[in-house]
Amino acid sequence: MKRKTVTSGTEWEERVGYSRAVRVGNDVRVSGTTATDEEGNVIGEGDAYRQTKRVLENVESALVEAGASIDDVVRTRMFVTDIENWEPVGEAHAEFFGDVRPATSMVEVSGLIDPEMVVEIEADAVITA
Repeated sequence: MKRKTVTSGTEWEERVGYSRAVRVGNDVRVSGTTATDEEGNVIGEGDAYRQTKRVLENVESALVEAGASIDDVVRTRMFVTDIENWEPVGEAHAEFFGDVRPATSMVEVSGLIDPEMVVEIEADAVITA
């Protein structure tokens, strides 16, 4: 099967050796995604809800570039630096996915790559259309 990689254009992909997303056949895997803008600046410092919304916008952008959509997402994995933020993170996730309702998990981690980041999300999609 053909393999397609999606890049965000940041320096980190080459330095660390990963892609923003990878599509093989109808399966798309989106790497751990954070609340950054096109220049790599953190959006919504300290605001779990705002960061989660930006993360999911970035995930959606990668999905679209890979030929998928939010409706194709079957699984997300949410990593938070403070489990007390589960409600604003969960609220943003629910607003974004609506009736899609992918399988998911939320796990507290000791830290992310930048201390300003409070949430990171991975997504898996299966293109059915």
